[in-house]
Amino acid sequence: MATDTTEVKAIARYIRMSPHKVRRVLDQIRGLSYREALIILEFMPYRACEPVLKVLRSAAANAEHNEGMERASLVVSQAFADQGPSLKRFRPRAQGRAYQIRKPTCHITVAVAPGAES
Repeated sequence: MATDTTEVKAIARYIRMSPHKVRRVLDQIRGLSYREALIILEFMPYRACEPVLKVLRSAAANAEHNEGMERASLVVSQAFADQGPSLKRFRPRAQGRAYQIRKPTCHITVAVAPGAES
């Protein structure tokens, strides 16, 4: 069957958050079943959980709708955050100077694959 090795992914681009902080959350759900990942993301105290949860649900919906997979059998096979473009802003400082502030963005990718039935 071709669907055994199929990965279905979802990408959230230009999320206004540091990729370093998002990776801290993604490291916790990588390799877990879909249900376990949902539970962990619901109760983790980080702001990064919200966009990661949205991407995970989107990946599961893609797998169910496009590939006909069961949500209960899905496993998070890949989860990573790449750096996006930084928004450049300026902060006024003493004596008429301006310091540049970089506001980072990231691209979150979550891939799910069929795993063991649970």
